[in-house]
Amino acid sequence: MDLLTSLKISASGLAANRKRMNSISSNIANAQTTRTAEGGPYRRKEVAFGSEPARDNFADILEGELDEQAQTVHATEVISTDRPPILKYEPNHPDADENGYVAYPNINVVEEMANMMQTTRSYEANVNAMNVTKQMAIKALEIGR
Repeated sequence: MDLLTSLKISASGLAANRKRMNSISSNIANAQTTRTAEGGPYRRKEVAFGSEPARDNFADILEGELDEQAQTVHATEVISTDRPPILKYEPNHPDADENGYVAYPNINVVEEMANMMQTTRSYEANVNAMNVTKQMAIKALEIGR
């Protein structure tokens, strides 16, 4: 695997983790949102990841067996979960139903914070991989002096 492929793989990981972090932030920000444009309470969002070969053109495909294993990651879609809302009895709330219950999103803020920490660590790992790749390129250039 060459240095550019390594950078491409790390960059794809950074982009995917950024999208996941945006989703988690949205979940935390809307943990108490009872009314959305779609109607009903906010629904928790999750990001689905996928992978694809780290190749751009036909010449890259013919390059060799080591590069066959190289995969980039990408966020394939953002999915709204099917968790049922949490009903709380608040008869004076403007979004209360005829029985006085308000539907709140089923979002566990502690779970979201744990997901955020995991995503942050993954993002940092990709940044470190990019920095190591950059250092290897610099050392390779110094050998040629």
